[in-house]
Amino acid sequence: MQKLNFKITINPYSFMNKKLLFSFLAFLGVVSVKAQRNELGVRLGMSNLVGDVGSTSYILQKPLDLNRMSDWGIPFYGGILYRFNFNPHQTVRLDLGYNQVQFSDKAAKEEYRRNRNAYGKNNVYEASLMFEYNFFPVNNEQIGMVSPYIFGGIGALVFDAPKANLAHDFRRDPDGVALAPINEMDFKTTTEYSLGKKVTMHIPFGVGLKYKFNHTWAIFAEATFRYTLTDQLDHSKILPEDVKSSFNADILDPASGGSLLQSGNYYAVAKEREEEFIKKRNIGDERSKDWLNTFSLGLTFSFGRPPCYCD
Repeated sequence: MQKLNFKITINPYSFMNKKLLFSFLAFLGVVSVKAQRNELGVRLGMSNLVGDVGSTSYILQKPLDLNRMSDWGIPFYGGILYRFNFNPHQTVRLDLGYNQVQFSDKAAKEEYRRNRNAYGKNNVYEASLMFEYNFFPVNNEQIGMVSPYIFGGIGALVFDAPKANLAHDFRRDPDGVALAPINEMDFKTTTEYSLGKKVTMHIPFGVGLKYKFNHTWAIFAEATFRYTLTDQLDHSKILPEDVKSSFNADILDPASGGSLLQSGNYYAVAKEREEEFIKKRNIGDERSKDWLNTFSLGLTFSFGRPPCYCD
């Protein structure tokens, strides 16, 4: 019987490189899993608007016009949030929320506002990205802990903004032909209001208190203040580009066949009416911006492997 000889050659450098590569990948996998600390939760509360209409109290506004609560309901905030805790004190957070805000001059302290008696409501949707700092290591691995925290960031708001259409009606001759306006009685204008969606930026910041229990659960209470870059949340301002004119009928130039409504006396009077409407319609300080503030309670659940924080 012939004896078979097998010769196995092992390259020590290749074996070592593969072992080091495997160890490095395994280490990255463990770190990437253990370093993750995710929180997902909900927030419920109440939002109030501080602007040119209604109360100017930044904190704990009471439910507004009780006569309209049957139609509007109660001012409400609801949202979801995601936290990524990248060390025991510091967190990056994403918030998505809905605010139903109400504003009524009846709730204002200023007498001139109560006499004016303006009111309204708005539906405001928000998305915010914020940095959160906990004063105690509440994000560490322990059964329970309490910590106050502060936060701030940047975000966007989608809200209902007022629009207006000025319907102009000219006087006509017995045959129904529109005539050029001579005085106020010859050119009647009625206003038709509507709402349209707009987007603006806001700067959110605030304070809160977080209590972690049973390793993975946490409840928190916080006050969120949002400085917005708009003055339209309380419908106190309407912008010139949101005011349009319409006419009861087009009037054609007999000579050219073009529309007289886009030139001449008709156009000039229509533009004057738009400017007059905006001047009378807008109230408050045009340089001021609205604040949207929320007081809420929340609950979060942590998931993923326990964190592995390194000094």
